[in-house]
Amino acid sequence: MSVARRPCGESALSFAIRCATLGIVLVAGSANSWAATSTSPASADANADASAPADAQGLTLDEINITGAYNGATALPPALASGQVARGARLGMMGNKDVMDTPFNVTSYTAKTLADLQTVTVADALQRDPSVRSTGQTGGIVDSFFIRGFPIGEGNIGELAYDGVYGVAPNYRVFTEYAERVEVLKGPGALMYGISPNSGIGGVINIVPKRPLDEDLTRLTTTYESDSQVGGHLDLSRRFGSENQFGVRFNGSLRGGDTVVDDQERELNIGAIALDYRGERLRLNLDFISQKESFEGASRPFTIAPGVEVPSAPNGRTNLPQKWGWSDTREQSALLGGEYDLNDSLTVFAHAGGGRSDVDRMSDQVPRILNSAGDTSNVPGHYKFNVDRSTADVGLRGVFATGPVTHTTTVMATTYQDELSRGITNGTAITSNIYHPVDAPKQYLRSPKVQRVSESELSGVAVTDTLSVLDDRLQLTLGLRRQNVESRNYSNGAVSSRYDDSATNPMVGVVVKPWDDVSFYYNYVEGLSKGDTAPSGASNSGMTFAPYESKQHELGVKYEHGTFMTTLALFQIEKPGGELGADGVFSVQAEQRNRGVELSMFGEVAPGTRLMGGVTLLDGELTESATAANRGNKPVGVPDVQANLWAEWDTPWVQGFTLTGGAIYTDKQYVNQANTQSLDAWTRFDAGARYATKIEGRPTTFRATVQNVFDREYWSGVASYGAFSAGSPRTLQLSATVDF
Repeated sequence: MSVARRPCGESALSFAIRCATLGIVLVAGSANSWAATSTSPASADANADASAPADAQGLTLDEINITGAYNGATALPPALASGQVARGARLGMMGNKDVMDTPFNVTSYTAKTLADLQTVTVADALQRDPSVRSTGQTGGIVDSFFIRGFPIGEGNIGELAYDGVYGVAPNYRVFTEYAERVEVLKGPGALMYGISPNSGIGGVINIVPKRPLDEDLTRLTTTYESDSQVGGHLDLSRRFGSENQFGVRFNGSLRGGDTVVDDQERELNIGAIALDYRGERLRLNLDFISQKESFEGASRPFTIAPGVEVPSAPNGRTNLPQKWGWSDTREQSALLGGEYDLNDSLTVFAHAGGGRSDVDRMSDQVPRILNSAGDTSNVPGHYKFNVDRSTADVGLRGVFATGPVTHTTTVMATTYQDELSRGITNGTAITSNIYHPVDAPKQYLRSPKVQRVSESELSGVAVTDTLSVLDDRLQLTLGLRRQNVESRNYSNGAVSSRYDDSATNPMVGVVVKPWDDVSFYYNYVEGLSKGDTAPSGASNSGMTFAPYESKQHELGVKYEHGTFMTTLALFQIEKPGGELGADGVFSVQAEQRNRGVELSMFGEVAPGTRLMGGVTLLDGELTESATAANRGNKPVGVPDVQANLWAEWDTPWVQGFTLTGGAIYTDKQYVNQANTQSLDAWTRFDAGARYATKIEGRPTTFRATVQNVFDREYWSGVASYGAFSAGSPRTLQLSATVDF
């Protein structure tokens, strides 16, 4: 099978749009039954709560089998009765699966939860997940995460999936205005999703985009966030055609004003449009995203000098960067996806798309804390980054039986490409203090020359087969992916290092359901990440290494009782890595092993009372290291305990009035591998309320939330490279939503 390659000199976004256009032409040319005479099934990602179209004239009954096979793999899973999470999620190439039939720990947060928590970004949404910690900073320009103690999205190439594929989600920050669901698969996802662009192996965050609904929607939300950040969001959905086969959904958002961080302003513009076609056998989706986020005085994380005790955290309002600093981040993405039912049990599917990210900023580098008094030094700079990404895949999914065994088999080929270009002009060092920032004279720096830094091409083929017997009470999933990783690094326009290597990764998953409400599962899965390149200070500088293969064993049980669901998982992940030895040679002689226990729960525990959260116990260890003294130490940024609880109570005295509140706890974390510098444990309490009513017959919801009620000062978390950030200060959020 041949895969399209991007011609030299063509941007990834241009390549993606060309692939998307070609896909439309090919599908249109081969589908002679667009003028369908039957009511199409619900779209793959339609709102689960929306009812099906009432107009069913000309319904063709012999298409029911096709609809059933399609819905089993791609229809949006319904939400639990509580509405907080869905009872199914996507497993990459395997499509959507019910939680009780999934041999992984996976959580899918619904649009209702995203709205009720007043989330702005995906990082806001995942604050309530006990397996996830955000390492980005309040008022910063990029979001990053730790899942099961491993970093996700810390580099210049983003790691969030969009509709099951990499390369489309915005690179530096994803907003929830255009998200129908935010799904988190815990553990390596290389087989289901392919190797992640930035080599994360702790899990996969997938954005399920909002798609046209079966019923018309016009929803306006106005927002306020302290100090004076105000905004508005319009969500509009319509269907057209004699059978409502064409759909369009638009999400647009504007925000602006002073943020809760001192001397900081932020402006945000978002436009996302989703188009679809739903025919008898053919289904098409086309998504476009355009967003721009601008800051004056954007926040930055900190590093610390060796041997210095980490000082107490400043208040989250305190802003060290200079007032004259600024940042502009522009993101554009497009994705075409389609499915065609060849017969009742065989479906072909494909995607083509990509994105482009442009960053232009005048800001501090990562400030360095020099002593326990909080004095700092940093060098401001004018930075420019360009990231081009493209992706394409094609696959075949079939359902068939061999005797008493039912098979759901998927075969898929994928390709992904990215290119990073960068330029930096450094200024003059500025000294300041984390508690008492110093205003320095404005520096005027020339715009840097942008040069290509790196290119990557990730391609592969994969096959999975789920074998089911005894009315799906016993399921065995087997999978295999052959992944090729090609990478080139550049210096002054010339290739400085390169590698081209392949690896084969297996997956085994078992689900046993002895009772209707209990599901036991086990998985063995291997993750894959790019091999390191020896740094400039090493005696073997420029030497590249084969991709790293990580291994996970996981055992768990899921229990569903009416409106409540809980999952208990035990896991172990081993990840090798490169490290510079005392002899100056960089080699693969490091290994991190994370063992853990996850307990998560969602749903209504009593009439009108809902809980969401859980606890994760982590035992992280550097089992191998080039530095003998570090062996047995804890990895950077991996706490022993992470706990979350969010509760809602529908008050009996006022119909539609709900009180909300919760807590987030993170244990002590180390900043360095020697375990001589650490951040203290912290707990944050939030509280809020919402009121759902009707005003002149229009559904209206008012929401209020106070984050960090007691204005706790804390360091929120550590990135894998040792940078850490101050936590969010007390913040008031207000919103009002009206359906017209």
